[in-house]
Parts: sequence; structure tokens; C-alpha cells
Amino acid sequence: MVNRFILNEVSYFGPGARKQIPEVVARLGFKKALVVTDKGLMKFGVAKMVLDVLDDAKIPYEIYDDVKPNPTVTNVKNGVRALKDAKADFIVAIGGGSSMDTAKGIGIVSNNPKFDDVVSLEGVAGTKNKTVPIIALPTTAGTAAETTINYVIIDETKQKKMVCVDPNDIPCAAIVDAELMYSLPKGLTAATGMDAMTHAIEGLITKGAWEMSDMFELKAINMIHRYLPVAVADGKNAEARDGMAVAQYIAGMAFSNVGLGVDHGMAHPMSALHDIPHGVACAVLLPTIMRFNAPAALDKYVDIAKALEVYKEGMTKQEAAEASCDEIQRMSIEVGIPQHLADLGIHEKDIDALADQAVLDVCTPGNPREVTRDDIVALYHKIL
Repeated sequence: MVNRFILNEVSYFGPGARKQIPEVVARLGFKKALVVTDKGLMKFGVAKMVLDVLDDAKIPYEIYDDVKPNPTVTNVKNGVRALKDAKADFIVAIGGGSSMDTAKGIGIVSNNPKFDDVVSLEGVAGTKNKTVPIIALPTTAGTAAETTINYVIIDETKQKKMVCVDPNDIPCAAIVDAELMYSLPKGLTAATGMDAMTHAIEGLITKGAWEMSDMFELKAINMIHRYLPVAVADGKNAEARDGMAVAQYIAGMAFSNVGLGVDHGMAHPMSALHDIPHGVACAVLLPTIMRFNAPAALDKYVDIAKALEVYKEGMTKQEAAEASCDEIQRMSIEVGIPQHLADLGIHEKDIDALADQAVLDVCTPGNPREVTRDDIVALYHKIL
């Protein structure tokens, strides 16, 4: 079997890393940027921390900030038009997964115009050309979109999240600067952090996992467990913020290359149909789905227990799995994640429509335990 691993050409880490942008721009010979971000980051001054670097280096740019928390086909199409109107030759993406996913869609469509309907990019698209070069600066510690070959866009017509998988979409440079995350509210810190934990756990147990991806995911699990509660409790804690920034990137390096599972398969329709933030959707599902998957991956659950530091000498594999699931649920409660779908405005009447999409989601086949639509319905009911 041949395993493939795709990573960024270059990445920078550490508080203040955004100051490396001019070096990247000069080395690659870029002329003008389209900055892709959202109005909230503009309003609260987070984007300005990056724009100041561009201004100081006299790098010309125009701003496209029409990005929704769950970005849509329309967001991408409008961005393609903005890139063309700006006559920009590269993109600076500032934000969480929404901004970076929108930037990927813009860059891919701009260089592969036969996909200008955007919806044809769903799944593994047959693009021929690399994206317009993207310099990605995450402002949340969760999605790792700055290092993945995936992006997610909502098809408004079908009310469906499209998962797009394309090696041509990976940013040419990732700049992981924890200073951009210091003002992240507690709730968003918790949700994005638990999204990163979901990536790490699903990436560890997914069917495509292998030794190299396991190495990354186990380290990410350990770091997220150590740093996330501290980052939620004290958003100004530099060590915790930087630890989470690095941990979510590590998780992303691996899951991007090996896939995920039914947690993400079930979370995507929650966002598409009910506008639930992606990290919250993943997090509320995680403990229950971990328990469902345990019989198919008991050896990996022993490794998870060790990474979470809840393994005790002499534990059986089943005991280690139970300890892992219990610890993830305890941690989820500690950081303030809702524990039931009803808390998010989802009710029994909504489950059939959610299950219809979840069973067809591109992430679901990667689950280590075979899962049917009936299983998915039952899992939603357990969390209701």
C-alpha cells in the first residue's frame, strides 16, 4: 500500500510570526494581495494586526470581508470577482476555517474556471492547476485549514455542506501566530479547540491512519488536553495559546492526509441545516461517537488513554477505552461545550434530514466501524 502525505511548502510558528509575511512575498515575487477575512475580525482589530504588517512593508492589497461563519457558494463566487477586480496575484487569508476555506475556493476557481459553479468541486475534484497562492494566517486554534487539502462550502440551493478535497488547494505558506488568537472569546476557544481534538481522535482511528499520521495525532491529543482548558480559562496565557496553535496544526497535518469519520459526517449537516458552528457540532457529538467506535479500535484507544494521561497500569483495553471516553466528556463539560442537541435547537423532528445528509457525507466512509443510516439516527437520538 502507498501512503501519501502533502504539507505546506513552508510554515512559520510563534508569537509575532505574521512579521514574516514580507519575506514570503519578496521570496515568491508577489505584487498585490486580496485579503480574505470576515467583518468581525475587521471590527475587532484582529485583521488590522496583519494589515499593519502589509502597510509597513508597502505591500498593496484590497480587502474582501464578505465571509460568513459557514461560508457559501455565493461567498466564493463574489470573492472570485473581487480577486479579478483587484488584479491581485496572491491571497492573504486571515481568520478561522471560514475565511481560509473561502480563500481556497476563490483561489481554486480563479485558476480552474471550468469549476466556476463551485458546486462541481464537491468531493475529489479533478482540478488541473494549483490555487492562486495563499498565505494563510489562522485566528482560531481548531480547523488547521492553513495546512489541509480540504475545504468546506455550503451549497445554499441544496442546504448542504460540500466537503472538497483537493491537493491543489493547500496554501503556499502557513503563518501560525498565537498573538492573533489572544482575543478569541471563551466559547469560540472551546469550540475550535474541541474541533481540533475531534480531528486528532478521528484522524488517529480512521481507516486511512498509519504510523506517520498516528505520531502526529497522538501528540496533538496530548497537547490539546494539556493546553485547551488553560486557554479557555485564561485567554491571555501565552503558553496555552501558542500550545493550542501548534497542536491544532499538528492534528491538521495528519487528518488532511488520512481522513476523518462519522463525527464530521454528522456535524456537517448540523451546520448546513441549522447553522451550528462547526466546532460546537463536532464537540457535542464526540464522546458518544467515541463510545460507538471503541469496539473497532481498542488498541488505538489505549494510546488515546495514554495521551490523555488517564491510563493506569493493568487496565484492560476496554477499561482504557472507557477512561478515554469519560475524560473527553469531562473535558468537554469543563470547557463549556453543550451536551445535547436540544441545547442547540435541534429536535427529534430534525433527525431524519440530518441523517440523510450524514450517511452520504464524504467523511463518513472513513469511520473505523461500519455505520448505517440507522446507526446515525440512533447516535443523534442518544445525544438529543
